[in-house]
Amino acid sequence: MLAHLTAPSRKRHRIFGWALRLPALAIIAVPLLALIWETHWGRLEAAYGDWDAVRVSFSLSTCALAIIVAIGTPLSFWLAKAKGWLARTVETLVLFSLLTPSLATGILLVSAYGPYGPIGSLLAHLGLSLNNNTPSFIVAQIYGGLAYFITSSKTAFENIPPTLEEAAQDLGCTPWKTFWLVNLPIAAREITTGAVIAWVRTIGEFGIAAVFSYFPQGVPVKLFVNLQNDGLQSVYVLVWILLLALPIPVILLSIFKRMGRD
Repeated sequence: MLAHLTAPSRKRHRIFGWALRLPALAIIAVPLLALIWETHWGRLEAAYGDWDAVRVSFSLSTCALAIIVAIGTPLSFWLAKAKGWLARTVETLVLFSLLTPSLATGILLVSAYGPYGPIGSLLAHLGLSLNNNTPSFIVAQIYGGLAYFITSSKTAFENIPPTLEEAAQDLGCTPWKTFWLVNLPIAAREITTGAVIAWVRTIGEFGIAAVFSYFPQGVPVKLFVNLQNDGLQSVYVLVWILLLALPIPVILLSIFKRMGRD
């Protein structure tokens, strides 16, 4: 399109294009630039318990992600293929979980799994507890990321041409075998994208954890504690750890997709 324009017209076109792009770019870039400027690099050091919070967040989020993928993949596949009122009801429930504010979700979890909730009371009779411990932290992260994974994976399965499944079944594949040999390999990259989104979401989850599982403290809750106790400079170490660590799976995913296209 630009090849048919004169040099002054192309220049005006580029200036106009950047004028449209700059507001969104500025909104994204300004906080990061301000963080770089405000960080006191010579005095940057971790506060007490920061590295424990990093260990808690990254190790337990990995456990939560494994559970999310294991239980979310079958449901997302069923939602992609099922019709009728039951499928619509389940999809509405997933969207409800996706759209519910984090703090509200934490309150819902306390109502269900807390010491006086119906499931929490049952667990207490069995000598178990989901109250400020490692299992409760993992449950909080699962609720924080599951709906994001299901929504992304459902779209991936919906985009698979039905003719491929029909061809596999014509060749004698059972539905289970078709899923493993056709559906899952084709949707793998998009499912991986959903897993990355869910992982980033769980790592950054604050509202659910703050209400339902304050301990062990992960990075988001520790950020809040440091900010309350010691001010803004005390949180910059954890902020930088998050900013440097969270893009890693996104970069790996981008490399994986590029290799798949090649």
